[in-house]
Amino acid sequence: MRWSNLALTADPPTDALPMALPDAVVRTFDTPGFAGITFYEIRAKSIISRVPAASRVPFQWTINPYRGCSHACRYCFARNTHTYLDLDAGHDFDSKVIVKVNAPELLRRELAAPTWPGEHIAMGTNVDCYQRAEGRYELMRGIIAALRDHANPFSILTKGTLITRDLDLLREAAEVTSVGVSFSVGFLDDAHWRAVEPGTPSPRRRLDAVRRFADAGFGVQVLMAPILPGLTDSEESIDATVAAIAAAGARGVTPIVLHLRPGAREWYLSWLARTHPNLMDRYRALYRGGSYAPKAYQREVSARVEAAARRHRLGAGAPSEHRQIDQDRDRRTDRDAGRRADRARPAAAAAEQLTLL
Repeated sequence: MRWSNLALTADPPTDALPMALPDAVVRTFDTPGFAGITFYEIRAKSIISRVPAASRVPFQWTINPYRGCSHACRYCFARNTHTYLDLDAGHDFDSKVIVKVNAPELLRRELAAPTWPGEHIAMGTNVDCYQRAEGRYELMRGIIAALRDHANPFSILTKGTLITRDLDLLREAAEVTSVGVSFSVGFLDDAHWRAVEPGTPSPRRRLDAVRRFADAGFGVQVLMAPILPGLTDSEESIDATVAAIAAAGARGVTPIVLHLRPGAREWYLSWLARTHPNLMDRYRALYRGGSYAPKAYQREVSARVEAAARRHRLGAGAPSEHRQIDQDRDRRTDRDAGRRADRARPAAAAAEQLTLL
């Protein structure tokens, strides 16, 4: 870990330590990028989590080294999980981040356990593992190295450009197992980006990262997510975004219309009421049935993305399994390759992965 410009809270106020985190170490950093953010370091008891069957996604396992997210996306579905820690789903979610500092060592132990089936692990299914905290704690390098050393298939979905730091490890992992890399880029408009994703790298910077991974041999998928009703769902906005995704070298694009689960719903709609009150009636109509927009509207938006994808010669729809790169350099024996194939289940489709986001 890098601890330059570090300030450790010696005597935190009584409300600084949530009741659910009695043993956490509370840290703040005095660098501008971490202004107003408090980190709660904990030593987790486990790190590979089973995804509830009710989630209806094709993968069973995930790793989340962080809880809470400085990306501060107003629509993030995971906001409500902060309430389980006696924190709120709004500002606390953005500014109070739980860090599982022992994640890499814990993962090595769990991967080596005789009971671990060696199945695909999806990351980025809750909060972004490449949020700002990762620049300090560097947990993902240890996590990727562990997955590489155990030839365990995995995928990463992110809005963070910090993933380019780990391109070397991801290439090494892709030589021995299935590795999927997906980015989320819902739109290009700077004003919307600053308003609804204020803690993320800009969409253009994310697309630069897509290009780096594509040039390195990865079949990068882009989740055009979320598409915001009344804000980024026009043909013009969609066409410009798909054109930029194609130019970045992505292999495919999958549209996901905004969905608003409890916690995210209140936080996003309170912002919308302040900034775009003229859209409130439309949102009430679209989301009166629950967290998801009507199927007819989703199909309409998807049709626009598919048309733009055809114009720009980019694959659209549910992306296929991510395959390993540089197979020509892989000198494994047939026996070893067969053993890994028996252990590995197909990688999760990126579109399904994002349904958790």
